[in-house]
Amino acid sequence: MSTAPEPLLDLSGLAAGLRWRRRTWVGLALAGLLLGVLSTVVLPSGSTAVTRVHVTHEEESFTNATTIGETDVALFETTQVAAAALQRMGDPAVTPAQLLAAYQVKAVAANVLELTVTGRDGAGALARAQALADAYIATHVGRIQDAADAEAAALTDRRDAAQAQLDDLADQISDVAAQPVTPATAAQLEALYAARAGLDGQIQDLGQRAEEASIGAPRVAAGTTIVDAPRIAGRSPLVAAGIAGAIGLVLGLGVGLGVALVGAVVADRPVLRRDVAAHLGASVIAQLPAPRRGPSRLVNRSGPAAERRRAAAVLARLVGPEPGAVSLLEVGCPRLAAALAVDIAAELVVDRDVVLVDDLPGRDVQAAGPAAPVEVVDGASHPAGPPAAGTCYLGVGSAGPDTAWSDLARLGTETLLVVRAGAASTARLHEVARQLADVGIHVIGVVLVHPDPRDRTDGTLWDGLHHALRGRAAALAAGRHPDELVLVPASGADPAGASGHGPGTNGNGRATAAATPTGDDGPSGADVEGPDVEGADVGIEVGVGSAPGGTASNGTGKKGNGTAKNRTAGAGARSSRNGTGPSVDVTAGDDVEVT
Repeated sequence: MSTAPEPLLDLSGLAAGLRWRRRTWVGLALAGLLLGVLSTVVLPSGSTAVTRVHVTHEEESFTNATTIGETDVALFETTQVAAAALQRMGDPAVTPAQLLAAYQVKAVAANVLELTVTGRDGAGALARAQALADAYIATHVGRIQDAADAEAAALTDRRDAAQAQLDDLADQISDVAAQPVTPATAAQLEALYAARAGLDGQIQDLGQRAEEASIGAPRVAAGTTIVDAPRIAGRSPLVAAGIAGAIGLVLGLGVGLGVALVGAVVADRPVLRRDVAAHLGASVIAQLPAPRRGPSRLVNRSGPAAERRRAAAVLARLVGPEPGAVSLLEVGCPRLAAALAVDIAAELVVDRDVVLVDDLPGRDVQAAGPAAPVEVVDGASHPAGPPAAGTCYLGVGSAGPDTAWSDLARLGTETLLVVRAGAASTARLHEVARQLADVGIHVIGVVLVHPDPRDRTDGTLWDGLHHALRGRAAALAAGRHPDELVLVPASGADPAGASGHGPGTNGNGRATAAATPTGDDGPSGADVEGPDVEGADVGIEVGVGSAPGGTASNGTGKKGNGTAKNRTAGAGARSSRNGTGPSVDVTAGDDVEVT
């Protein structure tokens, strides 16, 4: 039998691993959401206020509007304006440099400036915007007024100087007028009178200009004002919290998926039915949901228990056709295995006496409290040996790392493995299968706990009929052990072998079968032996053992009396487990085949 090569990257296994670790990435996503929302409360980004100021200049032209706007922005973003705003607010805890870093100014038009300022809260941002706008307006108007006052003072000084000259000139005129009138004095007086007239006109002009300059720039003072009152801009606190939470959710989800993906690759813990059955070498015959956790336990509490009881009824019919000792070995789910054992015992006790052997480390079976008349005994005091007649012993143990494997056979030579999906690594499952094979414990099947709800893989093994559930059912119906081999005639068998001296025998009825590997089961072998053959009676002794991973080893099986099917191992015979389809072909002598 050939198997398909394993893919380099098992996408279905990775997807199942991500779904199995959904608590990890969902928890990290929720943690990111909460951290994002809390960050807006613990570390608020502050509120933003916006206002606009119209600036009027003494001499404006459309040709230099851009330059004037850039000059206004540069003057607004100065420590002088920031210091004046802080003085208006009365906030000594903030320095002008800190306030200067908290606002921005841009020219939205030739004479319109937009101020954007941030604050600890909405009220603080509005107060800062109002104070900065008022401070800039006062600074701008004050600067224009200072320039006008300086010009008026200069004109007044020039007028005073001209008035002093006029006074000197008046004295000179008085002196010349007191002298006798001569042509020279007359010409001198005429020149002095002309100079006095010029000085009078200059003084009047300077006085008028000084008076105009002292008025200042009322147009500038009136035109420079706030045209858009400060208002809160940007996102509201709820919107900011929502955006921060969404960012945290995405980041947390990404980190969680990354961690889960790495864990699925590195941990190598099988989750799919196909993988669990392949690594344990036994078919998955039932599956159970995981126990509910947290508040979900209060919702639909009877659902998991009902599913467990239904599975227990199926397993009870499987293990209970005849009294004996059967064990349940858990891998990662001791409490659920104990509850399942109690339910199976409740099904079996209807027809026979049932004894539960509690060999779990935590004695979970005794804690579950099975109802009478099921007897519960401690695994430490349970003796090894055949069970009492008419009594079914149901042992419950653990296949954990510290298991005493050589001691498990006293719980039963057949076992049901109760395995939690994703609880054990591939190497651990291989170890469980090898150890059970070494101590001669037959695995009836696997009960998978907490399976992937989207798992559509097949958990049935088709290349080991004696390990498959269908082979066990056929064997038990025929009254045989699942590992017992039955010889049936091979096609074209030579009837001469019926005497025990034909081809394939050595005269004393002993035939040796040599192993021939077939398919992926690995090498296997069988010894066919019988006493001195007389007539149709044949003695058969067969031992075939199989181990996980496709290997098989020789052993000693059961001895038959050669009368069950009245077959002979003469010229040729075909042996098959459970009397059904072939598994391994082994040639005995000339043409005796064991399959």
